[in-house]
Amino acid sequence: MQKINDFLQSIDSYIGGSTWFVFALLGTGLFFTIYLKFPQIRYFRHAIRILTGKYDKSTDQGDASHFQALSTALSGTVGTGNIAGVALAIHLGGPSALFWMIVTAFLGMTTKFVEVSLSHKYREKASDGSIAGGPMYYMKNKLNMKWLAAIFAFATIISSFGTGNMPQINSISNSVKSTFGIDNWITGLVLAILLGIVIIGGIKRIVKVTDKLVPGMAFIYLIGVFAVLIFNWDNIIPSLEAVFGDVINGTSATGGFLGASFAFAFNRGVNRGLFSNEAGQGSAPIAHAAAKTHEPISEGMVAILEPFIDTIVICSLTGMALISSGVWNEKFDNQFQYASIKVLERTYDVKNTKDAEDLHLYSINKKSIPLYTGNLNVNNGHITNNLSIIHSRSIAENITVKLNGKKYTGIIPIKDGDIKDQRFIISGKSLLNSAPLTIKAFKRSLIGDYGEYIITIGLLLFAFSTAIAWSYYGGRAVTYLFGVKYVIWYRIIYVIGFFVASFTDTTIVWTFSGIAIAFMTIPNLFGILMLRKDMKNTLDEYWVNFKKES
Repeated sequence: MQKINDFLQSIDSYIGGSTWFVFALLGTGLFFTIYLKFPQIRYFRHAIRILTGKYDKSTDQGDASHFQALSTALSGTVGTGNIAGVALAIHLGGPSALFWMIVTAFLGMTTKFVEVSLSHKYREKASDGSIAGGPMYYMKNKLNMKWLAAIFAFATIISSFGTGNMPQINSISNSVKSTFGIDNWITGLVLAILLGIVIIGGIKRIVKVTDKLVPGMAFIYLIGVFAVLIFNWDNIIPSLEAVFGDVINGTSATGGFLGASFAFAFNRGVNRGLFSNEAGQGSAPIAHAAAKTHEPISEGMVAILEPFIDTIVICSLTGMALISSGVWNEKFDNQFQYASIKVLERTYDVKNTKDAEDLHLYSINKKSIPLYTGNLNVNNGHITNNLSIIHSRSIAENITVKLNGKKYTGIIPIKDGDIKDQRFIISGKSLLNSAPLTIKAFKRSLIGDYGEYIITIGLLLFAFSTAIAWSYYGGRAVTYLFGVKYVIWYRIIYVIGFFVASFTDTTIVWTFSGIAIAFMTIPNLFGILMLRKDMKNTLDEYWVNFKKES
């Protein structure tokens, strides 16, 4: 598992985890924000009016209403990113990562406005009569770059697994196991069957499910968030200071947290912000293409609301709950995942200034430290070697090793810090990330342990609806590349992958997710920048026609 994860991380360091990708994403949003004169502010109220159907016409063509299209797109974004993604960003980059998530969302409101408008403008009718749209259609029909459209469509298929499939069920199954003790594979099997039943019905069945799931799940989740914030009200101001005060200098080591630099918080915040709201990724335009409307700009304006709801509202509240509850830098008892374990050559003490600095630099990939090669000596479940073990970016404590349910006595081979024999159950105290961390935050609330059920149920609804939406995105990409008749085979593979990911190592899932997102985003950013003048002219024409009709 470690070698797979190391390989994926090496790829991610050049793509999704690289600084150039982060600047490309934010730079595109900033360019269009200035170029189009801050549409996310100027058109916000107009977008709400469009959503209510005020300007609808009986002659509008499409498969879904504005609200259904928004719900489907939101169901593809409001999911694991809001629960597990925010927790992962803060776990990696500290509280200031939340600031960069918000910045990403603000600029992303414009990016999504542009990509949805352009994709809607160049949508087509598929051979089965349904509406087909997305960035691949403007790449083909306007840019005349069929090769780029093919790359994007292929990337969409890959990303349907990396964004909407694997991280969703992995977070659900881990949360259900933590709350109810149900094995991951059982949760995966049950939900895979339900997923198959829903997605076989196509977009019309999908929108019927998502336009009911999204409002309900958001309401339940927000109840839990406010229960945390009210319970920890005295920590809200210090939490805000941590979010905004550490933006320039990064977050110092505190508690079990080894610290994060400005660059690391910036990178992780933007990266997780993109995972949450998908602005620039090119996914939401596929859902919005099905909306009934005669004007592409009007649907683009509806899309402005997505990053606002998804990240600026829901992710911000989640982040404040995590920080104000204090769980983000505390160590908790948990079962270790092999891909997150590194065995160090000697003992490190975080109270020692030199050790703390070395560990900090290692945690942000700025320095290597000696890793252990040899045998771990274990006596009655306890490691007797004089060394330290890092798990989940923290020095692990109170480690216990079991084999077949019993405390183990013997040796475990280690090479370059990695455990070679992975039959063992290794547990102890370390930092948490993703959904388990958010669960801990929600238990420190007015509703106590019941907060765990809100996260588990909310995550199940969030993530399941995301998986539904992304099956549609992937299906549209398959339609573009191979034709409608091959979509059924894609859906079968999608459901199988959904099941397998339920018991796959979480670290590997999230690393693959980062690569898949970048692979899909890069060609889309290039495409919308190439069509910047087309976008501006289309927007100007919209307002001319709107004034004539008013």
